[in-house]
Amino acid sequence: MLFYRGGTDDAECDAKNREASSRALFDPSVKTQQNVAQSPRKMAHWRAQARVTHFVINRPGDLKTFLWMNIMATSAQPETATASTTPQTSPLVMRIIGAVALAHLINDLIQAILPSIYPMLKASYDLSFTQIGLITLTFQITASLLQPWVGYYTDRHPNPLVLPVGSICTLIGIVMMSVVGSFPLILLAAALIGIGSSTFHPEASRIARLASGGRFGLAQSTFQVGGNTGSAFGPLLAAAIIIPFGQGNVAWIGLFALFSLGLLYAISRWYRAHLNLFKLKAGQAATHGLSRKRVIASLAVLAFLVFSKFFYMTSLTSYFTFYLIEKFDLSVASSQLHLFLFLGAVAAGTFFGGPIGDRIGRKAVIWFSILGAAPFTLALPYADLFWTSVLSVIIGFVLASAFSAIVVYAQELVPGNVGMIAGIFFGLMFGFGGIGAALLGYLADSHGILFVYTLCSYLPLLGILAILLPRTK
Repeated sequence: MLFYRGGTDDAECDAKNREASSRALFDPSVKTQQNVAQSPRKMAHWRAQARVTHFVINRPGDLKTFLWMNIMATSAQPETATASTTPQTSPLVMRIIGAVALAHLINDLIQAILPSIYPMLKASYDLSFTQIGLITLTFQITASLLQPWVGYYTDRHPNPLVLPVGSICTLIGIVMMSVVGSFPLILLAAALIGIGSSTFHPEASRIARLASGGRFGLAQSTFQVGGNTGSAFGPLLAAAIIIPFGQGNVAWIGLFALFSLGLLYAISRWYRAHLNLFKLKAGQAATHGLSRKRVIASLAVLAFLVFSKFFYMTSLTSYFTFYLIEKFDLSVASSQLHLFLFLGAVAAGTFFGGPIGDRIGRKAVIWFSILGAAPFTLALPYADLFWTSVLSVIIGFVLASAFSAIVVYAQELVPGNVGMIAGIFFGLMFGFGGIGAALLGYLADSHGILFVYTLCSYLPLLGILAILLPRTK
């Protein structure tokens, strides 16, 4: 190596050295050999390097000759090491994407247990809707505020052990939730589950992209459909093993957290072996040609779209069971089945949204998925039980197709910050969801649950803002 030392790997350093040496020889404005000659320390270094080949350097001209010999030698070497680690040739590793999606399924299944046991907690501790909203707010805030910081830090200091450590926090939170006996301790348990989520999403999203082989939409949607599937089965699991037997049975969910801990440790070992590939990808420059001002404006538009999507989604995930019980006099178990249908549609929409975005462009998917849900959300408050079930499935499918496209679109706007962007948008998802849960809980207490759904039905109309997004692909 000539000029660059301590880089991501030797192959990358050699490539940079050859380029720098060529500039030194053929660009008169680059006075490399003179600069080196003026530094006794650098001159001593190159003399030591030259002695290996029995070449003596006494003056700058000798150094120039030695550099030329070095270029000839290194140029003749095969560059398989460099080629094998370039982002363009990195393969699609579906086993890793599948493993990350399975871990996401378990992570979000555990999270879905929390709102699913709200009716039980409300009855056991005589909680108000406002307190139910505060539980969600506590979870969502701890999950949302930490995510961008975790993503930002690990973009610059990647640490494969972040994933298993976060899983330990989730495990502790679940065990606490099964034994706590007061509202403040419920909030603490919810916060620990949120911390586990905040460390999981940015790192897991990064690994899915790293293993994508360039098919970013497919990788992101597969990763997210794991989470949506877990969210769909969470209410069923709660209805089967928790609600009939009481709060203590929440501890059984800890078995899923233990399995996830082992799975994430295995994923972290693969990640550790591919850190050099991540570092090379992190150095990629933007290719969209947009100004910094336009990029910031586009990210702001995406944030508004995430707001409209998740404020509405929170009205269903947190309060849909209460809506069905009050309006149609359903049992808790029956309302959980309707929630499962909605969340299953969300999982399906998430899966199809990513690959479609790879084919027709992210902007088209974002535009259709948010604004396209508006007719159905506007009709929902006036539908009977059958059509409420049908409309909730359509709404879940259409709205869910947006998020993977939004995340990948944002990552294309700001390349090299995959973890931070994932953290920001997953954080916005949880943050807007938490604020929405608390606000909607207050409105449900003061105006009734039916009023909440009438008000929220207008939120998808904000999808018209997608017209302001530039086309990237």
